[in-house]
Amino acid sequence: MLKELSTSAAIAAMLFQSASSFAANTGNLDNGFNPAFSLILSGTYGSVQRGPAIPATGFAMNPNPGHEQGFNLGESEMGISASIDPEYRGVATLALDPAGGISVENAFVQTTALGDGFNLKFGRFFSGLGYLNEQHAHAWDFVDQPLVYATFWGNQLGEDGVQLKWLAPAETFIELGGEIGRGRGFPGTDTVRNGIGAGVLFAHIGDDIGIEHSWRVGASLHQTKRVAAESTSVPDVNGSPVTDLFSGNSQTTGLDFVWKYSPDGNMRNSYFKLQGEYFSRKETGYLTYDTAGVNVNDTFSVTQSGFYLQSVYQFVPRWRAGLRCDRLAPGVAQVGALNAGNVISDYAFNPTRTSLMLDYSPSEFSRLRMQVANDRTRQGSPDKQFFLQYIMSLGAHGAHTY
Repeated sequence: MLKELSTSAAIAAMLFQSASSFAANTGNLDNGFNPAFSLILSGTYGSVQRGPAIPATGFAMNPNPGHEQGFNLGESEMGISASIDPEYRGVATLALDPAGGISVENAFVQTTALGDGFNLKFGRFFSGLGYLNEQHAHAWDFVDQPLVYATFWGNQLGEDGVQLKWLAPAETFIELGGEIGRGRGFPGTDTVRNGIGAGVLFAHIGDDIGIEHSWRVGASLHQTKRVAAESTSVPDVNGSPVTDLFSGNSQTTGLDFVWKYSPDGNMRNSYFKLQGEYFSRKETGYLTYDTAGVNVNDTFSVTQSGFYLQSVYQFVPRWRAGLRCDRLAPGVAQVGALNAGNVISDYAFNPTRTSLMLDYSPSEFSRLRMQVANDRTRQGSPDKQFFLQYIMSLGAHGAHTY
């Protein structure tokens, strides 16, 4: 399947360039290929027992995307893509906030003629680290992202910068890549400065086993700096909420894998997918405790980790079921002497969550989903969660990644 995807992508690129050349030679630039426009409409109903803004125990200094309660329009997504000339293509994805306003998810230019397996992307894009990070929300297999993505990346790591990928000319799928950027996405701090704010390295390798099995494994490294990153409502040793500031280095390593099986190689009828990812983050620097009060600054370092394992089974055409298990480890912090009596160093609690989903897709353009979850991310406050979701796709939309 991986080989077929690579071959199909190459053929599609050739046809795309041929169509663009034909349009240019005939003077008809307004054709079906250029530009392509799509609109994703989605919405959810959520029922949760605990306040969605409360972060996971031991991760109060991290973002918490949380869940919307009750009926929620969700985020509509508008995409535009087109060839620019024989050398470049452009892609823009705009998120339409239900409360009003538009934000830019992706807006990048990509080369089409570098050759030798190289591809250059520059602008705003989702980082190539891990497995799930590059996938847009409408392509997720569950209503929400795994805990480790929500906590470590604020759901997804987005970057303003440059990405270079190399696809090896080999029978086995081998992809190497690197990025440099502004460092705008968490855990980086988006500040006005010259130079590079973050960097990413990643590698993926995969292959087919016969016509029924395919696999891919990968490794990632992310490095950035945090500058006066503010965290509010962080509990101290007395249980009181305070506001802290952290400045220092943040380095995250990750491993990912996915394995797919489809009887007779026909994924339209039935398939099984197993995937998982693990991330470990080490942050070292200085923590200013209780900025509105005692304002004490001293050294701070901690290594935190998390993983998820999930499976999705399409048991008959159009119907799928999925199971996902999440776990986080807050680690034991090394706290400077001045703050040893203020900052909690060991929470002795590992947040977990188990989710079950069932979805139905009347066609490749629509999906209806139900999901239940047993959330134990906040110590002493278990949460039974229930979600309904719809995802509808209008217009032209490219194939998703493997």
